[in-house]
Amino acid sequence: MEQVSRRIFLNSAWVAANLPAIAAAQQHAHEASLPLVPPRFEFFTADQAKDVDAMAELIIPADKTGGAHEAHVVYFIDRALMTFEADKKHRYNKTLEQLRAKYGKFFWQLSAAEQAAALSVLEKDPFFEILRTHTVMGYFTHPQYGGNFNLAGWKTIGFEDKFFFTPPFGYYDAEK
Repeated sequence: MEQVSRRIFLNSAWVAANLPAIAAAQQHAHEASLPLVPPRFEFFTADQAKDVDAMAELIIPADKTGGAHEAHVVYFIDRALMTFEADKKHRYNKTLEQLRAKYGKFFWQLSAAEQAAALSVLEKDPFFEILRTHTVMGYFTHPQYGGNFNLAGWKTIGFEDKFFFTPPFGYYDAEK
């Protein structure tokens, strides 16, 4: 049997005694790293961003935890188009341009009824699946990726962003 030095034993005892404080500090650091202010747009113009934001809000409307607008989904989409979905840039530009030409104004300037009708027509276009996928991804992603601001998406499904998991009281004592 290997003997443990007093120093290792005392260090281990200190860590064990301070584990809750260490975990709390890690949780605090994790939460502090979450973005509080939305970034600037890299791909979208201001009007394009308003258009995509209005479309995303129709896909995931606001409720008590917030919708796509409150979750800042448009920032996730903007970042995605500058990184892993760069091949979709042309599709966004083309569709937003077509909508503006068809209605004579930006999508976000249309009335609520006109927006719903326009998006309903757009559902038949392959662009809609791209937009819907990006909206859902942005709503449920980790906030560090630009969406899910104020954890709106996670609140919707009851997900708690904890640094460590604590089983419910009595979980291990429950009879199987």
